[in-house]
Amino acid sequence: MANPNRINSIDFLRGVVMIIMALDHTRDFFHVTAFTDDPLNLETTTPLLFFTRWITHFCAPVFVFLSGTSAYLQGFRKTKKELSHFLITRGLWLILAEFIIVTLAITYNINYSVLIFQVIGAIGISMFILGILIWLPYVWILIIGIAILFGHNLWDYWEVSRQGTLPWWYYVLHKPTIFPITNNFAIQIFYPFLPWTGIMILGYCFGKLYRPELKHRDTKI
Repeated sequence: MANPNRINSIDFLRGVVMIIMALDHTRDFFHVTAFTDDPLNLETTTPLLFFTRWITHFCAPVFVFLSGTSAYLQGFRKTKKELSHFLITRGLWLILAEFIIVTLAITYNINYSVLIFQVIGAIGISMFILGILIWLPYVWILIIGIAILFGHNLWDYWEVSRQGTLPWWYYVLHKPTIFPITNNFAIQIFYPFLPWTGIMILGYCFGKLYRPELKHRDTKI
């Protein structure tokens, strides 16, 4: 029996995204050229292989966007203080899990000489920031989300002007890379968090369309 406190369209979209992500991650381990060739390489790929990789580009944006929407929906049954505390603590936990659990699962290096920063870490930082931003008026949160999403690539012009000399924080914000902290320790950035923060903020703002006064059911996430 369907749960009357769920929003079926959101649950359905999440499920579709999870299935597509599982398909792509499975391909990484079972496809013969998964680590030797790019499935988007038009000279060597096949239509089906290209499609199964191309469509996954929508997964992370949709998942992060809906994470922001879920945060707004939780505000229906939490005070702003409770929601802020939840987002900040959940964000810190996800960052910690990325560095400790995910890094170990990928590298099998108990010395943690390289820390991996992927989508879970980017979501964690985005949640942390959103937990602070929700204290602002709604219109300002929306403006910040739009400005980040449509303006973050302007950093490319600043990057060109630096002629290759970039500070460490720029990579965390905007540019995937691996950079050394010491001779025996480095951080590899796969998902700079800034654009993902913009997507999550806009997802949070999108949640306003589900307000009870707009005749949508209250929800439990």
